[in-house]
Amino acid sequence: TRSMAHRGFAASAAASSLSRQFIEVDGRRLHVVTSGDIAGKNTPVICLPGAMGTAETDFQLQFEGLAHEHGVVSFDPRGYGKSRPPSRTYPVDFYHLDASDAAAIMDALGCKSCYVMGWSDGAISATILAAKRPDLVQKLVVFGIQGFITKEDVDAYEGLRDVEKAWSKRMLETHRAIYGDDVQPMWSSFCDVMKQIYENGGDFCQKEAKTVKCPTLILHGEKDPLVPVSHPQWFHEHIAGSKLHIFPGG
Repeated sequence: TRSMAHRGFAASAAASSLSRQFIEVDGRRLHVVTSGDIAGKNTPVICLPGAMGTAETDFQLQFEGLAHEHGVVSFDPRGYGKSRPPSRTYPVDFYHLDASDAAAIMDALGCKSCYVMGWSDGAISATILAAKRPDLVQKLVVFGIQGFITKEDVDAYEGLRDVEKAWSKRMLETHRAIYGDDVQPMWSSFCDVMKQIYENGGDFCQKEAKTVKCPTLILHGEKDPLVPVSHPQWFHEHIAGSKLHIFPGG
């Protein structure tokens, strides 16, 4: 899966400065992590994790690096991390559900406006959130974003379906530490929904992206092994006024 490369770099001092709570959204208890002053004079930032990621595995550096100027919020999406039980299943509209959950969390925290940052799957949900809640989202940052899925992508996911055979030892150990024996059924469900979305036309968030009006920064690694540079370039072309930065060799 596309988990953050800096996973596991958490410093104990930074971890101790985090606040953790559960917020109920549509009958689900979501684990929410914050750092810095959410109610401060500067606009808070909410960060949306990638596939099978959590607030603290995917955004430790953001908690550390942004909190001196902005309140930082992230959460374990439903069925991920500490937002269990139950473990994640993937309905076709799960990106939209994650976007709605993020908005509900910020509403519950009393935030009238925010900046949104999304990584990988979270970038898709962040784009949907910016499109659906222009009253809430003032700026958007996405990295590792994919706009649609192709037959080649579906085949690639099928090749990664068996976590024991296809995943690296490090990746498997990282996710087993969080999900235990649920890793395989969760990942199989993810592979299943990718095929289903492809069969439904393949659009993750292109329709919504075309309606985004807020200032948008698109980040991408030149050598991303799963998402070609053509995806962030598409978003740059279709989100008016957006800025694109490709990290050479990244």
